[in-house]
Amino acid sequence: MRRTGILVVGHGSREPSANREFEELVDCVRERRRDFDVQQAYVELAAPALADGLAAVAARNERVVVAPLFLFAAGHVKNDIPLALSGARRRFPSVHFTAGRVLGVHPAMAELACQRAFQAVDGLGDGKRTALVIVGRGSSDPDANGDFFKLARLLGEGRDFAWVTPAFIGITRPLFGEAIELVARARPQRILVVPYFLFGGRLLVQLEAQIQEFRARYPWIRTTLAPHLGVDPKLLEVFDERLDEALSERAPLACDNCQYRVPIGALAENVGGFRSLLWSARHMETHAQAMPHVHAHRPMRRHVLVCGNVDCASRGSIALITELRRALRRVGREREIRVTRTSCMGRCGEGPTVAVYPDGIWYRGVTPADANELVDCHLIGDRLVGRLVDAIMQ
Repeated sequence: MRRTGILVVGHGSREPSANREFEELVDCVRERRRDFDVQQAYVELAAPALADGLAAVAARNERVVVAPLFLFAAGHVKNDIPLALSGARRRFPSVHFTAGRVLGVHPAMAELACQRAFQAVDGLGDGKRTALVIVGRGSSDPDANGDFFKLARLLGEGRDFAWVTPAFIGITRPLFGEAIELVARARPQRILVVPYFLFGGRLLVQLEAQIQEFRARYPWIRTTLAPHLGVDPKLLEVFDERLDEALSERAPLACDNCQYRVPIGALAENVGGFRSLLWSARHMETHAQAMPHVHAHRPMRRHVLVCGNVDCASRGSIALITELRRALRRVGREREIRVTRTSCMGRCGEGPTVAVYPDGIWYRGVTPADANELVDCHLIGDRLVGRLVDAIMQ
């Protein structure tokens, strides 16, 4: 049995090329850490899943260090990883588990982003007429969004840019489209767009499309898209630093030591707070909590969630909501089947996305023309619209 295993955890993508980039970076870590059993796992969308990766590494090591390869600490790092660790600790009580920190706000990461910006152009030219727009993924976690803004400030500090503007590709604001329109009103000669993404994938394709549309509207502004961060020595240096912290247990993942997630001394009863969080999350998803409670509205037979975020809205989700509600009124079921517009549902580039609960059926690529079929077949007739099914939740 090897003494220490390192599990590098990535987000995961539907794009094989993005997963290959992640695996390339894991190979670099494996080469630099030959004395350790270095493996990989994903939070979602790719295999092996986090729980499976933890089990595999724990089965052959006395100690496991979980190294999250994430830019900032948001929901996956604050919730999914601690939850998976909690299960692994119960399953492997003799194994010592430690979780490290994310890459976070680090000067080397700001330097890497700046390097990518200059890599995209042959010299800055007139820096006082150049704007830089740095684009992040966006999160529902204000802390992560705040860290991204701080990183953007570090990137611009002391450099010869006239404007440095942070923006997001989705989930929260300012959205990239809004931000670059405001920058255009300042009449810069050049705009550099830096995607602050670890790897490529569908978000990068979406960003490229938005830039093409912007260029068509503002052909007199030289607008250049820089490369994403990718596998780079600077990135590996920061990740090495985070690994060293975790291996020495100097700076473990903060949420891994939270009294609401794991027993701390005599405070084991506070772990119930984490269970309460899970109950709340489940209620948001299914609207069918096992714990009895009273609702102010009549109980619904089904709840239909339709993504109204910018990507799905541009593909017709708002019109889809109108058509679904019209179809339900047609059959007299609008009181027992509710249609709700939601924020991003994590299927950017594949929408409009529709989820039907408590059935747990997710549809993608649903157009307004599909509304009557969805109502008649699924919501009324209890038959799935197979050609549109994206996932069936268990």
